[in-house]
Amino acid sequence: MTQFPSAQFALALHLINPSAAAQGELAEAVAKLRTLNSQLEGAQYARFWNAVDGDDLVADLIADIAGFEDMIRQRIAVLVSQAFREVSLTQLESWLGLSTDATTQFVTEVAGWKVGESGTVSIPSNPDNEAKKTEIREDVNVEMFSRVIRRSWEEVA
Repeated sequence: MTQFPSAQFALALHLINPSAAAQGELAEAVAKLRTLNSQLEGAQYARFWNAVDGDDLVADLIADIAGFEDMIRQRIAVLVSQAFREVSLTQLESWLGLSTDATTQFVTEVAGWKVGESGTVSIPSNPDNEAKKTEIREDVNVEMFSRVIRRSWEEVA
């Protein structure tokens, strides 16, 4: 789940015996994990953190995974850096599931971004968040469609 978006999570779920996962506590745990993974892949980070913080079953599931929350936050930061050059600090708070001070610390120390006076976080330019002009040119002429046009007239006649 920490490598979202990826097919690895779905593949791992398919390793679980279907009859064992169809009932009881395991079925509930698998359903919760699928929901959490769906929220991460759908960029519903605030919902993800609400589900993680508000559910005892989820807390039990991730308790044995060392650094789970940090890995998720780092992955969210990577995805944010691929899509944005600037984002508000309050938005990042909800996406990272942290308080204002903790978000500021994470942004500056872990991600290496800068927090401005106006409450915006500046993300350095990288190949993914850089605007690029792309020009697509297709050379299409009548000769390329001559057979199609000829056949359409032959069938009508």
